[in-house]
Amino acid sequence: MFKNYFKIAWRNILRHKGYSIINISGLSVGIAACLLIFVILQFELSFNTSFTNYKSLYHVVTQQMGEDGTTYNPGVSVPGLDALRIDFPQVKFAAINSSYGSQLTVPGNDPTNAVNDKKFSEPMGVFFMEPQFFDIFHSEWLAGDKSALKQPNMVVIDKSTAIKYFGDWKQAMGKTLKMDNVLTLRVAGIIGDAPANSDFPLKVMVSYITWKQHPKDYNYSNEWGSLSSNHQIFAELPAGFTAANMDAQLVPFTRKYSEDKTKVTRAHFLQPLKDMHFDTRFGNTIGDHSTSMATIRILALIAALIIVMASINFINLSTAQSVSRSKEVGIRKVLGSTRKQLISQVLGETTLIVVFSVVIATVIALFSLPYLKNIASVPDGIGLFNVGTVSSLLLTTLTVILLSGIYPALIVSGFKPILAIKNKITAASVGGIPLRRALVVGQFVIAQLLIIGTLVAVKQMNFVNEADLGFNKSAVLILPGYTDSISLSKIETFKQQLLANPRVKSISFASDAPSSDNNWGSNFYYNNDPKGATFATFLKFGDADYFKTFGFKFAAGKGYDPADTTRQVVVNETLIHKLGVKRAEDAIGKTLKMGGAKSWATITGVVKDFKTNSLRDAVKPITIAPRKQFESLAAVKIETGNLSNTVTTIKALWEKTYPEYAYNGYFLDDNIAKFYEQENKLALVYKIFAGIAIFISCLGLYGLVSYMAVQRTKEVGVRKVLGASVANIVFMFSKEFLLLIAIAFVIAMPLAWYLMSQWLQNFAYRIPLTAGVFILAIVGSMGIAWLTVSYKAVKAALVNPVKSLKSE
Repeated sequence: MFKNYFKIAWRNILRHKGYSIINISGLSVGIAACLLIFVILQFELSFNTSFTNYKSLYHVVTQQMGEDGTTYNPGVSVPGLDALRIDFPQVKFAAINSSYGSQLTVPGNDPTNAVNDKKFSEPMGVFFMEPQFFDIFHSEWLAGDKSALKQPNMVVIDKSTAIKYFGDWKQAMGKTLKMDNVLTLRVAGIIGDAPANSDFPLKVMVSYITWKQHPKDYNYSNEWGSLSSNHQIFAELPAGFTAANMDAQLVPFTRKYSEDKTKVTRAHFLQPLKDMHFDTRFGNTIGDHSTSMATIRILALIAALIIVMASINFINLSTAQSVSRSKEVGIRKVLGSTRKQLISQVLGETTLIVVFSVVIATVIALFSLPYLKNIASVPDGIGLFNVGTVSSLLLTTLTVILLSGIYPALIVSGFKPILAIKNKITAASVGGIPLRRALVVGQFVIAQLLIIGTLVAVKQMNFVNEADLGFNKSAVLILPGYTDSISLSKIETFKQQLLANPRVKSISFASDAPSSDNNWGSNFYYNNDPKGATFATFLKFGDADYFKTFGFKFAAGKGYDPADTTRQVVVNETLIHKLGVKRAEDAIGKTLKMGGAKSWATITGVVKDFKTNSLRDAVKPITIAPRKQFESLAAVKIETGNLSNTVTTIKALWEKTYPEYAYNGYFLDDNIAKFYEQENKLALVYKIFAGIAIFISCLGLYGLVSYMAVQRTKEVGVRKVLGASVANIVFMFSKEFLLLIAIAFVIAMPLAWYLMSQWLQNFAYRIPLTAGVFILAIVGSMGIAWLTVSYKAVKAALVNPVKSLKSE
């Protein structure tokens, strides 16, 4: 019996090649898209689960309450670590401090010649770390143990880094590394590589005590008021002690250690480690990316919608084709076939097509996998096949079979044998027309949701990429440097040599660029008032040329005089407005003192607000001040003509001036673009899957119109004989579908408006959702549908009417 079913199914597929190709194409593309999305989701949702005790691990984070809102910081002030250990002895704590962009040097044979040293710049993965970290986060030790981090000037590196630095990790133990040409470190341990799905890219781990011993070089501050996102604390709770219990106890803890106990502006709470990768409130300060749960849900929804669309195509074509099988079904029923057997036969045919589609989809996914990193933050070499993906593929296959096969099977098995044998079963009589109309509407609701989402995402990202940031970001070459005494002594000479180049317009040494990931905040005092401000100010340090190089606009006053220490400062408009100062001129001459400073500085200018981080965030209250010990970065404003030659010249001068450091120059606008890497990738995802949705919808429309053209061949011939033009015939075929698309738009529009409004909430600066986006979506959808329908309709209309009238 099953052999007979298989033969009949195969013959039906071959007999209706066109419809079979349409079904298989739609299902293959849809299933391949779902498989790739599942690979992305599986990778993202697995973050930090490699730690066996991850359910009991937490991140201690900071909430800051200000006059105009609440902000979040992943860091905790340095004194908070010892205070937490005193007040919560039952909890295990461990601290790390990130050092971004550090250079690690493997000394050559000649210590006096730095040219032969091997230099490696590590943008992330370098930490000052307590040995207790490995009590909480268990790692594989290949050599040494955590006790090495109890001593100063000790470093632990991972296996890949050891191979990169020394050629063989087994030879790395006991070797010397120099960090930023400030620290001389001895390799005292090797650990296994961190998995790709970890927010802890542990590469170079320097003992925490070393950081304490070099406060000026690495910004160590033991002040309660100083808060940096680089210094983070993690905790492992004992059994029976819940996060809710500790959160409740952290309220009096924060008040206890607050400098102003009458008005506490900070709060600490626990963030579960399993949520760390998805909590976008805190940004991404350790790993290479974070992903919001909203993005995860959007991707899962897209996958489900794509599968539904592909199944709709199958249902539409299968129910339409069922009319042509009526005689076969009638004969089978007369010969004794039961309804159960007929359902089994149709489901068998569906299974054959779906399985064939799954095989093709797997091949498509395999070929597409290397390009997946262009639309998602997945590692190179990510695999397609594992227990999760295979299970997902099997579940998807079963779902598609049931979605696509049940209704057609019920329709076919329900034919009355007498009517079926007499060929009196029509498309209308099977009750499929209303359903097919509903399914076409559903299909285009999905397609238009994706089209509108794509248009909004692309428009928002264009706005973000082209927004006025409040300073000039173009043609600014950033040269990350270092603040050791030798490097600082060369600054003025290097600056003058650069300015001798006619293509160099300006140069400034600073702690960071105006827009960066820096969130170094501090409490402060204003205008000699011993009572501190109720909010923190965020700090940027730069020389007197900082404002000229970046093209700041002043609301009042001017920049400060050249200096190595902070005697004068410039603030932004947000800071003075939060202080209640209405006119920028009124702030000039007033004084300001950062939390740990001993002396007051005079405000010489107020710059107009500029975007301090990404456009996801509101402008922060900023204080800009000179402080040479933090001015490690050189910003070079150059002429836009012949950029490559200018950069080559600057690079050569850098390498000559700083032979002990590797050159790591980059353009500021390229770095700012990285702020929106996730959003730009999501916009690309929208484009791709909107294209897939349109492709599947058009396949379905083409199949239905093809079937209609065959069923109405004689009608077309009669109409042409009676004088109908080609345009009349095309209108006859397309008018119903255009009406259905219009109905779909009415349904899709409010859904799309709600979903994209929610997505835009991620940005402090965003585009308005105007009618233009929705009009473009409906016009585009109708245009694409009309072209699809018209192609087949024109072919039907051009057939010789004599030939059409002879058909049956």
